[in-house]
Amino acid sequence: MTRIRLNQEYRNKIANRMRVHLEQEDTIEKQKYDNLKADQIEINDNAWKIAKGIVRRHYTEDDVEKAYYLQNKFENVSTIAKDSCFHFHYEGLKEERDYDNNVKIVPSTIEKHFDFRLNGDIDTENNSSYSRDDRGYGYALFRDELKAQDNCNPDILIEQEGKDSNPHRTKYVDANNKYLGNDDSGYGKEWNEKYQLDLIGREYCRDRSIACTEDEYMFLIDWKKQKNQFVMAHQKWIKSILDQMKEIKIGLKGYKYLDEAIELSNELGLAITDAEIVRTNSTGLTIYNPKNLADRIKGMKNKREKTREEKIAERLLYEKQKSVN
Repeated sequence: MTRIRLNQEYRNKIANRMRVHLEQEDTIEKQKYDNLKADQIEINDNAWKIAKGIVRRHYTEDDVEKAYYLQNKFENVSTIAKDSCFHFHYEGLKEERDYDNNVKIVPSTIEKHFDFRLNGDIDTENNSSYSRDDRGYGYALFRDELKAQDNCNPDILIEQEGKDSNPHRTKYVDANNKYLGNDDSGYGKEWNEKYQLDLIGREYCRDRSIACTEDEYMFLIDWKKQKNQFVMAHQKWIKSILDQMKEIKIGLKGYKYLDEAIELSNELGLAITDAEIVRTNSTGLTIYNPKNLADRIKGMKNKREKTREEKIAERLLYEKQKSVN
């Protein structure tokens, strides 16, 4: 039987199939991402209730009604608009150092910027009204929707981490942003309209910092941290896949024949045949033995931990087999 040479087209096909397979595996990284993703609507809604309560204590419904009345009556009055980001503050204490470098505790206004937009900044240390967009949150939250689009890639920021801006990155970032939309269309419009309030005052939220309690402030800080943890879970999951794909591509590059690549795929749990790869048509030394490479990549996975009940059942089965033997 003539062995089929492994050309670059076949390598690409197998690598693409393997990427899909790895994304579907039930690993610890994927479980954490899925679990945190399931919590996102609830944590945003809960934080929004707190923020809305703070705002409405300051700008009451009666105040808003009067402001709209004046704005509609007079052409030169423009004092109210909808917004989704706020500066909240409370009067607390902070550490300072005197001229002798001694630490002292002094009264201070503790303030942070909180942005409820889909691409709002989730950095708990940043306090700027002009903070960067955290597109990674929307990419992580609507990953499945973006994956279903031909020209989108929700993992592009992770894949391009540490690299300079380039046309490949720009292409997918622009496509992702266009699909998700913003205030005027798509998921962004739906999201941003859900989390917005009528506010009285100047255009910039720093000019209307609103007082809150320390407990409310800390609740909102924790909300930003939870969003950040979700983005980090997305990054960690995809990075684990990219690490495995790097090894797979090295192996595929070194194989001369298609059956070697098929063996690697089967060892990693992806059942494909050479006929399937050849039918769906759209060199060098062997670096790794397929089975050895498969074992190495398997060892990189953090599989789901077994429950206590599963461990007990396995132990009972082992003891039973041992007694029979």
